[in-house]
Amino acid sequence: MWHVRCRNGGKGYNIWAAVFIVLLVSSVAHAQSDGKKGHGPPPVPVRVAPVIQDTVSNQIILVGTTEAIARSTIAAEVSGLVEAFPVCEGDFVEKGDVLARLRATDLTLRLKAAVAAREKVRANLHFAEKELARYTKLKDTDSIAARKYDEALYQYQSLEQEFLRTEAEIMLLQDGIQKKTVVAPFAGFVAKEHTQVGEWMSVGGPVVTLVDLGHIRITVDVPEQYAVQLLPKDPVQVLVTSISSNEPFLGKISAILPEGDPDTRTFPVRVKLANPGLKIRSGMEARASFNLHTKKNALLVPKDAIVTAGTNRLVFVVASGVAQPVHVQVIGYYDGNVAVEGALKPGDHVVIRGNERLQPGQPVQILE
Repeated sequence: MWHVRCRNGGKGYNIWAAVFIVLLVSSVAHAQSDGKKGHGPPPVPVRVAPVIQDTVSNQIILVGTTEAIARSTIAAEVSGLVEAFPVCEGDFVEKGDVLARLRATDLTLRLKAAVAAREKVRANLHFAEKELARYTKLKDTDSIAARKYDEALYQYQSLEQEFLRTEAEIMLLQDGIQKKTVVAPFAGFVAKEHTQVGEWMSVGGPVVTLVDLGHIRITVDVPEQYAVQLLPKDPVQVLVTSISSNEPFLGKISAILPEGDPDTRTFPVRVKLANPGLKIRSGMEARASFNLHTKKNALLVPKDAIVTAGTNRLVFVVASGVAQPVHVQVIGYYDGNVAVEGALKPGDHVVIRGNERLQPGQPVQILE
């Protein structure tokens, strides 16, 4: 029990009371702090998978450059003044979209005149057809001279040919008007502009350079000792590091060129792969992993176990309910697994879900 003597009008009591309150608050705060230190953060729920050892193909990883399979400089089929140019460099256009429109006023007027001429010929032909039918009946009854019938027949046939000529002229003018509009022959990106509104376009003049990034080709120079172990249509794992450091794209060898470089003893190998979402652009660096015919034993982990930390790669190994990072080196990709080298052994459990924010030594709860 605390006994406080009141002196000097109660001032001494106030001082001792203040000291008592400070000590009490400090004691409570210290107790709370000790209580917190005794209880760490709750375990993080994670999913794990075992490290396995298996026989896999040896892989060689070589660097190539991505390029569009379809690249075309779109040209105008007719000449004319550029009246509209609705696209810009970098635009994505669908097949059939307008790239440029040339002035077609003269062709439009000529088309109107040709249509009028055709309708006149049509009317004369209709009249000549009736005349020929009437003269045919008279000829059958010998009521008309043969010359009159021949004249009617010639007039009808002449107008029939004239009608076909005007039809062809109209089709030609319509085709010319249609060609005044330059459209995209395939979907792709406008890589370069070659004209602008107000410029005169000659026949065959370039309009834009169009690239199709729906499929990508990579040319890789493969040393001859490895090139002889490859076959067309062999699967290839392609890693474009600027897009993803651990999510390779699946491609196939489309061609192994028969002529190599005699100085470097390498052969160009072309790899084709789909480009979903058009993420890969032409000119990017790509690392292609080729499977060779030789085999080796390797430690495999699911690709989701790999965590990228700057230029390093690591996995979290769970032991005694705690996750610890282990640095690894990726030496190959095999479907959904990754071959690694590091301080791992078969049977270790690595985190494949929930490893994005794990800290070294953090307790975890393994989910089934």
